[in-house]
Amino acid sequence: MSRKTFKHVLVPRAELTTENINGQRYYVLPDGTTKLKSVTTVLSEKLDKTALLEWKKRVGEKEAQKISVQAARRGTAIHNIAERYVLNEEKYYAPNEMPTNIESFKPIKKVLDDHVDNVLGVELPLYSKALGCAGRTDLVAEYDGKVSIIDFKTSKKLKKEDWIESYFLQSTVYSMMFERVYSIAVPQIVIVITVDDEYEAQTFVMNRANYVNRVIELFTS
Repeated sequence: MSRKTFKHVLVPRAELTTENINGQRYYVLPDGTTKLKSVTTVLSEKLDKTALLEWKKRVGEKEAQKISVQAARRGTAIHNIAERYVLNEEKYYAPNEMPTNIESFKPIKKVLDDHVDNVLGVELPLYSKALGCAGRTDLVAEYDGKVSIIDFKTSKKLKKEDWIESYFLQSTVYSMMFERVYSIAVPQIVIVITVDDEYEAQTFVMNRANYVNRVIELFTS
């Protein structure tokens, strides 16, 4: 399979450790004492969970847990492949990689090959005391020549834009944290979703300015 070699202009990184406190993920900052909730934890606390609760009720708690665990494992596998690929590693598939994961990565690979270069960070740890959160963003790179936060997702079905507000908010938080730490503007967020039985990834390229006020409202209130 043909592959692209990405240019790297990697920013320095400060690694963050994680702790699980009362079932929630916290990141420990470089000072060793400050602990901040993950971006996804804050969003899960602040956003409306009605649809999620209705789904769990419909399929049952046990089945919902099973589906969630499977989705998390699949998502982790796809993220690992994408990380190795963007870092130009020769063997970006694990030796025992599931065929379904290889197929799921192919649409993401096409997006990366066609649109992405000048990589600034991969799985980059970020934090903000002002926003009270921390996390790791999948990819910071130029997408069609514009510095962007690029986030990879997996899905069993196509998504509508109004279903995935949390994706846009999550990436906007990362863009704001990245700007604060590295003084590099990130005007764009990109969500790339590999969908079961679809040959092309579903890609949302958004102006992050559309979500900044909502992020400030959620993370500082």
